[in-house]
Amino acid sequence: MSTGEEMFLEIPDGADPIMHVWGSMVPGIGPAAAAFSGAVYEHSSLGLREFEAARLRIAQINGCLFCLDWRTDRDGETVPDWYLDEVADWRNSDRLDDRSRLAAEFAERFAEDHHGIDAGFWQRLRDEYNDEELVELSMSVGSWLTFGRINRIFGLDAACVLPHNR
Repeated sequence: MSTGEEMFLEIPDGADPIMHVWGSMVPGIGPAAAAFSGAVYEHSSLGLREFEAARLRIAQINGCLFCLDWRTDRDGETVPDWYLDEVADWRNSDRLDDRSRLAAEFAERFAEDHHGIDAGFWQRLRDEYNDEELVELSMSVGSWLTFGRINRIFGLDAACVLPHNR
């Protein structure tokens, strides 16, 4: 695994690492994966706080430097600076609302113990989220887990420059 200080792929001189890997190296897959990743941000109906709670929890689990630095911007609004620490300590947080705390817990369980998601947890989720939101949350978490890990293992997360937030 990358230490975040080196890349494990050959990137041509002058090429943007992310654009090269996600756009040029596997042209039949990379652009489709990038489109899916973009759709998660562009078409989300989840509230910003629960969206970022789940996304940041996956970023923490993956250790993706790029993902940890990113803050989703919706019409000039982002989560507060304290949010990252609260998401890391979602079990004890008194600053996260119920939906955000559940989103962080869901992301963690999805990434680390998906077999342990039981009927009791599903009921707690269903008390706060409708079916469409749960499917969207699952697809978003799956996207962040996969693509954040890809960026991390190849060292792309440290080589990337953050674009303007979406």
